[in-house]
Amino acid sequence: MPQGKNRPPGSHAAGAGAYEQHAQTTTNDPRELEARVLLKAVRKLQELQNNWGNFKPEELEETLRYNRTIWMMFADTAIENKNGHEMEVRKNIANLAAFVAKHSLQVLAKPEKSKLDILIEINREIAAGLMSKPQPAQTPATEAPPAEQKPGKGAKTV
Repeated sequence: MPQGKNRPPGSHAAGAGAYEQHAQTTTNDPRELEARVLLKAVRKLQELQNNWGNFKPEELEETLRYNRTIWMMFADTAIENKNGHEMEVRKNIANLAAFVAKHSLQVLAKPEKSKLDILIEINREIAAGLMSKPQPAQTPATEAPPAEQKPGKGAKTV
């Protein structure tokens, strides 16, 4: 099959599947791997900002493509993995990915150093969320028992 033509539906999903398999074989925590990948994109974006007057257009394109690819895989995984997350979370991931893609194209069309700020901020915030351990929801059965009363006036000792 010629490259670029008749691409099978969900071809990003295949990449996301490979990514998920790789995450499972290289780390015990796929969330940590996702955070690391996002932070790598942050570093690349920041390097671009720090050398704004001296970068080559290809470097801007490659960095933005790298970041878009990450977000496309996140979106594909969220869409394909109907059992993994609540619908609202899946929608938010897809919306963020769409924003990242659209904003990246705007940066390519009219490059400005400050336009990278939002991409850096999104990646940092999501990476921070991924690195924090999710807290289990507290139910009455898992709530901590009330503090013990010390024996004193009016308290009975056994």
